[in-house]
Amino acid sequence: MQVSAIIAAGGRGRRMNSSISKQFLNIKGHPILYYTLKKFEKMDKIKSIVLVTGADDLDYTREEIIKRYKFKKIRLVEGGKERQDSVYNGLRELSPQTDIVVIHDGVRPFVPVNIIEKSITAAAKYKAVGVAVPVKDTIKVVDKNHTIKNTPDRKTLWAMQTPQSFTYDIIMRAYEIAMRDGFYGTDDTVLVERLGLPVKIIEGAYENIKITTPEDIVFAETFISLGYGDYRR
Repeated sequence: MQVSAIIAAGGRGRRMNSSISKQFLNIKGHPILYYTLKKFEKMDKIKSIVLVTGADDLDYTREEIIKRYKFKKIRLVEGGKERQDSVYNGLRELSPQTDIVVIHDGVRPFVPVNIIEKSITAAAKYKAVGVAVPVKDTIKVVDKNHTIKNTPDRKTLWAMQTPQSFTYDIIMRAYEIAMRDGFYGTDDTVLVERLGLPVKIIEGAYENIKITTPEDIVFAETFISLGYGDYRR
């Protein structure tokens, strides 16, 4: 089975109030992106990695991430304006002989390897798979005036994460149709949902956070110190 990963790393870090892209911020001596790529690089099941980043960050990524840390599986691709544009660029770099595509956020460095493996196995069986966790909080639906309209049953609500894994033919078709229609979704699974196809959910891990705000850096440093996400010191 030919499995490839697409790592989306085109964020600019506006919510970080940082002058550098958030995937390059340092945590315990290494950039965030290093931890993410290391996880996928060491997996025998994943034969190739397409790393998509912004045009302004291509040279830095090539020199300070790929060459510096001697990653062997990575092909660097220029991203687009939105995440969806970037992932689409990555998809077009894959061989049509690819069986499974694993799409992951570059700033989610703590996803456990066993979760990635489960998503690959599930994608081979179900064709389209998202990783998610049950929500812990009560969720309210509000109107434009911030008045509560209803309270969904918490047992039916899951918070989406990545990786999201698919057979190549399904995710490529979903992206091509979305791009043709000018539709932009908030994640990859919603593009498959538009095709009327089922998406299987497998349970992820609460430590699989997306590092987005300054507070997340503190959490990330603590997670590495405690060995979360398969990191042991």
